[in-house]
Amino acid sequence: MTDTHIAVDMPTPRIGERTTRAVSGWPLLAAALLGLLASPVLIALGGDAAAGGDDGRGAVLIVAGLLLLLGVVVVFTGLTAVAPGEARVVQLLGRYVGTVRAPGLRFVVPFTNKRRVSTRIRNHETDVTKVNDADGNPIEMAAVVVWQVEDTAKAVFEVDDFVEFVAFQTETAVRHIAGSYPYDGHDDTLSLRENADEITGRLSAEIQARVASAGVKVIESRITRLAYAPEIAQAMLRRQQAGAVVAARQRIVDGAVGMVEAALARLEANEVIELDEERRATMVSNLLVVLCGDRDVQPVVNTGSLYQ
Repeated sequence: MTDTHIAVDMPTPRIGERTTRAVSGWPLLAAALLGLLASPVLIALGGDAAAGGDDGRGAVLIVAGLLLLLGVVVVFTGLTAVAPGEARVVQLLGRYVGTVRAPGLRFVVPFTNKRRVSTRIRNHETDVTKVNDADGNPIEMAAVVVWQVEDTAKAVFEVDDFVEFVAFQTETAVRHIAGSYPYDGHDDTLSLRENADEITGRLSAEIQARVASAGVKVIESRITRLAYAPEIAQAMLRRQQAGAVVAARQRIVDGAVGMVEAALARLEANEVIELDEERRATMVSNLLVVLCGDRDVQPVVNTGSLYQ
């Protein structure tokens, strides 16, 4: 078998995912809510103390209330909710800090940008693509790919839009695979129609090579549509039918020859009749006509001998 698969040379990723420190956010949320309630009280008490002439105590209470309110704001900027099947890519002033994958309410570094990235399994089905196969015949082909984000850092920072990137690279891989193999096999060559498992395996491998730099893992890919283009579909159908007829007739002839050989051998072994070369040839001819004919046999009664 020939292999026209070509390795894909994609850029080496410059960044990889790492886990950032994230603690449970529920205790900090409770503390922040208490601080949010306590800070106005402290500010109000400080104002009352200052109005009563105790400026020092009033200033201390007001400053404590403002600091507590500032601490509440800091806590709230660090809280983030992570749903199952999602991750948060954390950035601080443009710098990649890490990724949070643990679900629940988490607390990370305050004043950071936390971008949501779905890590759920996704499907992408390509449009029906019209291309020429390896023999130059126009065909229509479509495929579906099952994929998942494996490295969130690569998915966010290596490409502009990893969902669009997967769609374009899948389309490119389908076109390349469709043009690398013939629709029908000949001379022990892999074909799109007869070697579906091998072709889909190579399609998955090529898609994986193309999207690996975006941190995407291909789980499976399948060809969902494979057909000749409408302009040649009828001609190719007639060719397939002719090939099927030839194959069927070949099998019939092989079977008939075997049956004739068995019949002659049995007649000779049981000494039923002794045939000379001419009679043997006549019997072989009659048996082949009966066994290989595509119509019912019309019997002919011979009232003479085989030579008349």
